[in-house]
Amino acid sequence: MLSSLLSLSFVAAVLAATAPVALAALGGALCGRAGVFNIALEGQVLWAAFTAVGVSYWTASPWWGVLAAVVTTALLSGILAVGSVRWHADPIIVAVGLNLLALGLTGFLLRSVFDASGTFAPPGLVGLPDLSQLSNVPVLGRLLAGQSVLVPLALLLPVAAAWWLARTPVGLRLRGVGDHPAAATTLGVPVSRYQQLTVLVAGALCGLAGAQLALGNVTAFTENMTAGRGWVAVAAVMLAVNRPVGVLLACLLFGAAEAWGFRLQGIGLPQQLTDAAPYLVTLVVLVLARARRARRSPLPAGGTP
Repeated sequence: MLSSLLSLSFVAAVLAATAPVALAALGGALCGRAGVFNIALEGQVLWAAFTAVGVSYWTASPWWGVLAAVVTTALLSGILAVGSVRWHADPIIVAVGLNLLALGLTGFLLRSVFDASGTFAPPGLVGLPDLSQLSNVPVLGRLLAGQSVLVPLALLLPVAAAWWLARTPVGLRLRGVGDHPAAATTLGVPVSRYQQLTVLVAGALCGLAGAQLALGNVTAFTENMTAGRGWVAVAAVMLAVNRPVGVLLACLLFGAAEAWGFRLQGIGLPQQLTDAAPYLVTLVVLVLARARRARRSPLPAGGTP
C-alpha cells in the first residue's frame, strides 16, 4: 500500500486531480487579495467545462474549446464584478446566484443544443493533447507524459502569482487594494477597477480549470461534473489565507485524497465512500486549521472577542 503512494503513477494521478482545483483556487486567492470574496468558483468551472466541450466538438479543435472557455467564463464572472464591486451588492448572494445560474443553464443547454442528458461524449469530441514528447525524459516524463499542458501550467502559475504579488508594482497595489482600500484610494489607486479586473482574471483562470477538467482529465461533459471541486477551491483559499503557494499546497492535498480514493476503489471499497474521501480530508484540514488559529488568538480576559 505504501509503495503505491510513492509510485510515479500515483504522483501523476495527484497532479491531474490537482490541476483544475488549483487553477480555480488561484483565481479565488487573487480575488481575496483584491478584497472580493469569490465563492462563484463552482459555477464558473462548470460553465467553462461545458463551453470547452461544446466548442471543441463544433470546431474539432480542443484549443478553440479552451479559448472559448476562458473568454466566456471571464464574461460570466462580469456578473460578480459588476454586481459586487460596482453596484455594491452582497458578493455572497451574487456568487450563489451565479452558481445556480451555471448549474441550470448548462443542464438546459445540454438538452436543447446537443439533445443529450446526463453525459455528452460524442465520437468526434477531441480532448487536449498530452505531453507525450516528454516520455523519454527521466522521472519528469513519467509524471507529465500523459498530462495536458494545463497541468504544469497549474503548478507554475501560483508560484508566478506569488512572485508577481510580492515583486511588481501592480501586484503590490493589488495587495494594497485588498488590505487598505481607503489608503489605496488616497494614493490615487482606482480600487474599483483593480477589483473588477481581478474578478475577470479569476474567471479566466476558472475557464482554464473547466477546460482541463472536461478536455484534459476526461473527454466529456457530465451534468454537475465539478462535483464540489469549486467549493474545495474556496476551502483551499480560506485555508491558505489567499496565499497562492499555500493554495497550491492545499489543492495538492485534495488531489492526493482524490487519487487515493480511486486506488481504494480498485481494492473493492464502495464508490460512495471513496468519492467522499477528498471532501472529508478537506473538511478535517479546515477544522484543524481553524482550531490552530483559535489557539494562537485567545479571547481577551473578559471572554468576548
